[in-house]
Amino acid sequence: MSGDPNQGWKPAYNPWLIAITVTLAAFMEILDTTIVNVALPYIAGSLAASSDEATYTLTAYLVANGIVLTIAGWLSDTIGRKRYFLICIAMFTVSSFLCGISQSLGQIIVFRLMQGFFGGGLQPSQQAIILDTFPPAKRGAAFGVTAVATVVAPVLGPTLGGYLIEHLDWRWIFFVNVPVGILAVIANSILVQDPPSEQEKRKTKRGIDYIGLSLIVIGIGCLQIVFDRGEDDGWLGSPFIRIMATIGFLGVFGAICWLLTAKKPIIDLDVFKDKNFAMGCVLIGAMGFALYASAVVIPQFAQNVLGYTALKSGLILSPGGIVVIILIPIVGQLMKVVQTRFIVMFGFAFMGAALFYSSRLAPDIDFRTLVLMRSLQTAALGFLFVPISTIAYLTLPQKYRSDGAALFSMFRNVFGSLGISLSTAAITERTQADQAHLSGFMTPLRSGYNTLIQESEHTLRSLGRAASVVHQQAVAHTYQTYMKQAQVLAYSNIFQYTAVIALMVVPLCFLISAKTAQGGGGGH
Repeated sequence: MSGDPNQGWKPAYNPWLIAITVTLAAFMEILDTTIVNVALPYIAGSLAASSDEATYTLTAYLVANGIVLTIAGWLSDTIGRKRYFLICIAMFTVSSFLCGISQSLGQIIVFRLMQGFFGGGLQPSQQAIILDTFPPAKRGAAFGVTAVATVVAPVLGPTLGGYLIEHLDWRWIFFVNVPVGILAVIANSILVQDPPSEQEKRKTKRGIDYIGLSLIVIGIGCLQIVFDRGEDDGWLGSPFIRIMATIGFLGVFGAICWLLTAKKPIIDLDVFKDKNFAMGCVLIGAMGFALYASAVVIPQFAQNVLGYTALKSGLILSPGGIVVIILIPIVGQLMKVVQTRFIVMFGFAFMGAALFYSSRLAPDIDFRTLVLMRSLQTAALGFLFVPISTIAYLTLPQKYRSDGAALFSMFRNVFGSLGISLSTAAITERTQADQAHLSGFMTPLRSGYNTLIQESEHTLRSLGRAASVVHQQAVAHTYQTYMKQAQVLAYSNIFQYTAVIALMVVPLCFLISAKTAQGGGGGH
């Protein structure tokens, strides 16, 4: 890239060692976005809180995380990237320990806010460090390392969380971060260096854009609350959610208007003038939506419908993580000979097909089939993360890298939060709709209903039940069967909706430049 201040600069240590070290910190943070999900009932019971109140531990993290992801580029430029990265790792580790020793719901919510605030800076810093550490030709392979954190960590979270809760205590889902965090601080302080471009940025500080910062905090913070609390509070039927949604929309709209006109904005939106970067953000947002929406559905289905434990439902997801690890290097080689946009198109088409296959749920589905469904979904991600990341940063000028990395991570996380919220809400809504639909079949006017009742009565009589209660029990048993079937249909519907969204993204891949997407993302 012409005028690149990093031209000729090389890190003092092996770039791959640096990539693994910075990814370790990001892996720890991403793991924490999903590991807490399985622990909520245990946290609520231990801290004398309701299940509804315990979900604020998730909301607090997501709100702080979403806000910081947006402004991480500015914080990095102001403090210095390496210093900011080390502060984030150290404080994330400290706040993890504080979460583990919390004695009240109020305490854990405050410490989760801290976790989200410092954790939000890890992913953008990690990506920016990798961008500067590797030459363009090797970035695709380097993003393969980051993909392990981004794609595998949300998959392993529920499994590891379930194991720790079952064998130790919910507090260990936080304590497990402490040794990893200490190791990450030591390793990164030794290996990571700020390149010449970062040293130049510190000489010309941006200053503090108070208005831009305030609008982003208000807008993103309120929208994250809407996404996370909307289902529990009845969406727009709740005055609180209506107020939050209005403030959130006005905050984001105001922030965009301000950032486009301010002389020294906290985020430079000129970054979106790069078409490849803009398309990369749209595509990573769609991938984040599908990744998190589908990741939450199968464990919920396994626990709520099939009665699986937290650990067993988490184990459904784990083989999918192994599939991604195997696929990433293969896709990296494929990018050298196939246009990157075609790989991304195949990834979304494959994801759509995998999600349609996953919609074939049944009340008596076995563990192996659920593992296959999730593994196929996750396999599609192997064709998406590395190519999309490579495309996004392909033609992005050096001066926009900090803001670009922050916005790219923000798109993935905000749309991921939206995916979780909408899929959870849709399960409730579709369950009610399917119950209403199926109730039309629960009438003596239907021969199928009468046959089912008679079979159930026959079974109950053979078990020695009293004749006076046989009919009532048969009706109750049939009603339970209908309710379970309605739940199964609802979960199937979610997979169908997500599949349609994945397939709708496929044509957008044609907007990526064919020339620059050729041969490993134009890195040659």
